Amino acid sequence: MSPDTPGDHGPPGHTTPLDEGEAEDLLRGICFKTGPPHIVGVELEWLLHDRDHPRSPVPHHRLEAAATAVRALPLNAAVTFEPGGQLELSSRPADSLMACVNDTAADLIAVRDVLGRLDLAPVGIGVDPWQSPRRLLREPRYDAMEVALDRWGPAGRAMMCTTASVQVCLDAGEEEPGPLGYGRRWQLAHLLGAVLVAVFANSPFRQGMPTPWRSTRQSLWTDLDPLRTLAPAGQLPPRDAWASHVLDTPVMCIRGEAGPWAVPEGLSFRDWIRCGVPRGPVRADLDYHITTLFPPVRPRGHLELRMIDAQSGDDGWLVPLAVTTALFDDPEAAETVYRTVKPLAETAGPLAAPRNPLWLRAARDGLTDPELRVAAAACFELALEALPRMGATRAVRDTVAGFHDRYVARGRCPADDLRELFAPDRADGRYDPKGTLS
Repeated sequence: MSPDTPGDHGPPGHTTPLDEGEAEDLLRGICFKTGPPHIVGVELEWLLHDRDHPRSPVPHHRLEAAATAVRALPLNAAVTFEPGGQLELSSRPADSLMACVNDTAADLIAVRDVLGRLDLAPVGIGVDPWQSPRRLLREPRYDAMEVALDRWGPAGRAMMCTTASVQVCLDAGEEEPGPLGYGRRWQLAHLLGAVLVAVFANSPFRQGMPTPWRSTRQSLWTDLDPLRTLAPAGQLPPRDAWASHVLDTPVMCIRGEAGPWAVPEGLSFRDWIRCGVPRGPVRADLDYHITTLFPPVRPRGHLELRMIDAQSGDDGWLVPLAVTTALFDDPEAAETVYRTVKPLAETAGPLAAPRNPLWLRAARDGLTDPELRVAAAACFELALEALPRMGATRAVRDTVAGFHDRYVARGRCPADDLRELFAPDRADGRYDPKGTLS
């Protein structure tokens, strides 16, 4: 519902530096804003390909023309472009699933039309199957991010420039315990999240070559940084766990008035508060720091579920949005799905997502994993039962049912289609497409 990048990318105004207690209180207060869940949002990222030559890099000037044209549209969603030229639409918070679906569908019709006139196509796939990372945006944030993430290898640049996702945004939940309580929803997100990775895995290729993963995008997030992409570890209550995680994760950058931003190494936000060098962090720095953390579930008042690969087709995005919303927000489905996925905690073990065995199996094996296949089948059955209660139209329910029949019922995910769509026809083992990805 809100983009990763705040509107103000520059240094914060001169306000009073935070102390540790203030920072912890702020985090506990802003990360889980509780109440009866009903607000829904979605953030859709798309790769932009030449409509007729999808393997050819789109020149910078054509992407700039696309950005100008899309930004001129009267859309409901906020529009941003990612470092590699990916298009992101961030919906407004909607009062119901169908309001979110209708607004987003209308936006996408307009976006596809204007891109089509430029001979471009928005492509829903988790990792660009052909292109190497090529950063087009030259802003202090991304300059600093590249420096910081390069310390851990090439996954950072690949994530910044060649990946795309569907992010579902839901209310944190009620203060009281129960199926809609924020504590239960936090637990559910980290178990159901692995099922969503497996069901919607849609990125088995990178730079023209097959990978061992059905969700190569998820593997890139796993390799990105030792702490920045992890869920909070341990068994603390959600507010305490998230506050500690934010303060103990290294700062990606310290914004400055001019020139490149400082990129400290190994300086946690807590350490920065204590040392106050080169200046003491203020509230704006804390807010900004949160946007540089990329766990699979990020609490920002609401919950951002960030683990789903972008989906192909005109309405592929609709399925993860509808299924996830139904399983979280319908009380009957929420209670049953929690019991369904709770046994997965034993497979996950003590390691934090996405580096535990459950999440790694989901990204590598998709629904060929028997345990994940059984869980996915149960989840889709519950979602299909819940969607009518949530006011979902017949078209939405049919789209979800069609995905179930094509993939879940057969123990497949979209990545399996992509593996069949590509056929080896070169001696060097590289892969060329037999059909369109858009």
